[in-house]
This record gives sequence, structure tokens and C-alpha cells, in this order.
Amino acid sequence: MVRMSVIGAGSWGSAFSYYLGRLGFPTELWVREEEVYAELVQTRENKTFLPGFFFPPAVNFHRFLGEAVEGADFIFIAVPSQFCRLIYSRLAEHLKKGQVLVSLTKGLEQKTLKRMTEVMGEVLALHKKDRIAVLSGPSFAREVVAGQPTALVVASHDINLAREIQETISSLQLRIYTSSDVVGVELGGAVKNIIAIAAGISEGLGYGHNSQASLITRGLVEITRLGLALGAKRETFSGLAGLGDLVLTCSSEMSRNYHVGRELSRGKSLKTILGEMKMVAEGVRNTLIVNKLAHQKKIELPICRQVYEVLYLAKPAHKALEELMSRSLKEEKI
Repeated sequence: MVRMSVIGAGSWGSAFSYYLGRLGFPTELWVREEEVYAELVQTRENKTFLPGFFFPPAVNFHRFLGEAVEGADFIFIAVPSQFCRLIYSRLAEHLKKGQVLVSLTKGLEQKTLKRMTEVMGEVLALHKKDRIAVLSGPSFAREVVAGQPTALVVASHDINLAREIQETISSLQLRIYTSSDVVGVELGGAVKNIIAIAAGISEGLGYGHNSQASLITRGLVEITRLGLALGAKRETFSGLAGLGDLVLTCSSEMSRNYHVGRELSRGKSLKTILGEMKMVAEGVRNTLIVNKLAHQKKIELPICRQVYEVLYLAKPAHKALEELMSRSLKEEKI
């Protein structure tokens, strides 16, 4: 029997371990927060991050990383980007040859501007790089747990590894596609969170579907522009990790980043908004990183830039939208 490990019991880590357990895989879930661990052991419900669902019997809970990954064939890592380097370092001493590591994190490292699989490959021994993958795409945790049909993409530099993951975890509920474009899949998952903040701002200002469609379309141009500059494949951004995830996160109040943008447009400070949230909105941190990458590569990302100025330079949300609409007129290019 294939054994699974999931590192991180936030909403997505909990949902993914729930899904694996429902398929019947023995699944070990590592829980960082002591109070969440106590809830899970006592009730098998994560009332903090995924209330209303009770974990299948195949899922076990752990506070120690070594216990959670011992004997696992596949290790899925679902922790916020700012904690990933530390978690990877702590995992290193417990990993065994042949174990597959799959990143579920949709973020970038602030200090180095690196993608999560880059950080993983750097922290772990070189021989581990061919056992690394990323899983991404449009996926709200609660809908996955509810059994709603979902499609995701798994990317690895080793396409055979991507296929192995695909064949192992696909089901009638979760359809997995494969890709060799690790750069594109990771960037799509990270940058779409910034565009979602802009979409939330637009909705909060009272604008409707025209504005939302414009932001999604031009946001996809910015994601593609940055991706191509960093070596990604153009076609990736027309797929699940690009357009698919972008449409989802820009169109629903279930999106944390959309929520941040909407609350900003209503006059709340970023500090207040984040203080009221239990879960991490990766787009807030990603905005800093992506704008640094754009500066390094000398590419123009006007939506990402305006989101940065709203988040970090206290620019009024309506002023940011005015500046986007008053930019010099030009030919549409994608």
C-alpha cells in the first residue's frame, strides 16, 4: 500500500490529506499548531481551518516531523512560503532515498526571490532534485473536501515522476494533468494571488463584471510576461496553473487574496485585515517579491505595481485604478 504524508494542517493541507485518506491511502498529517493538533486528536475535525468536516480513519495526526514522514512514499508540503525553508531544513534529516516531495505552496521566498522547488532543491541534497514536483491549479479547499470535481496539474523536471504522481492520486473527483514546466506552474500559482487582490479592490469599489474581466485578462498578460522572462513556457499560462487558477481566485469571496483587496478598498488597513485572518494570503508577500523580480528583469507589470503601491505605499485604491486606466494607449499584446 502506498503511504502518504502531508506537512501542514492549514486549509489546503487539511483538505488534501482528507482527500488522500478518503481514497484509502494511509496518510500522516503533520500539524504545527498545538491547539489544532489537540482539536484533531479529540474530534478529528480541524475547527480552525476546515470546520464541518471529519477526517477519514486513514488519516493520522502528528506533532513531530520525523513521525509524519517515516515510511511515506509521497510527501506533500503545504505550508506558507515564509516557513518553507525552515520546514525543508527540518525535514532533511528524516528523508529517505526514493521519497517523492511535492510542493503545494503558492508563493515565493521573499529574501531570495526563489520558487519553492528551487528552495527545496537548494536545502536538500542534490540527489533529491529528481524526486521533486509541484502540484497546483484551481482548488478551493472546501470544495475538494466536499467531493466536487476538480482538475490540477503536477509538474516536474522528470516527466516520468509527474506521471507517477498523476497515476497515483487521480480519481473520479480529482483529475491530474502533467507538465514539465515547473517554472510556469509555480509562477502561475504565485502571481495570480496579486491579481486577485486587484480584483477584490475592484469589487469593493463597486465595479462589476467588465472590470473583473479586464483585470483577469490583463493580469494573465502580466503573469505570462514574467513567466517567459524567467524561462517558463507560454502555453502553461493558458492552462490550469495559469488561467484556471487566476479565474477562480479572482471570482470568489472564498479567495483570501480577493478578500484582502475588497477590505482594502473599504478603508481597512492591511495590518487590520491580516490580523483578522486565520489563514495566510500569499498575495500580500508575493506582491513584494514579484515587483522585485519585474525590476530585475526590466519588465512592466502595471497591475502588480499598483497593488504594491496600495499595499505598501498607502495609495488609495480608487487612485490606483485611475492610474491603470489612464496609462498611455497602446496596441494589445499578449
